[in-house]
Amino acid sequence: MQPGYHGDKQQLILRLKRIEGQVRGLQRLIEDDTYCIDVLTQLAAVSKGLQGVGVQLLDEHLQHCVAGAAASGDSARTTELVHEATKAVERLLRS
Repeated sequence: MQPGYHGDKQQLILRLKRIEGQVRGLQRLIEDDTYCIDVLTQLAAVSKGLQGVGVQLLDEHLQHCVAGAAASGDSARTTELVHEATKAVERLLRS
């Protein structure tokens, strides 16, 4: 079975590559002794980018995995997947 994000895989990869570039940019800012607030601003942008990827993956999980289990009538599996999604949201909120 393919993951729910399979259809958006290339888009996710591009987003992560953009974030990777932002992280390299953060390294350069530190190496260049850039003003603290400017570094923190870029750090916030990287964090928001990662959160965006996380929300998209969560949405795909709910639409594909959870909805699929619910449609199949497997209530135990649906409950398990909803619980996993809840734990994932908790982790996202803590980060």
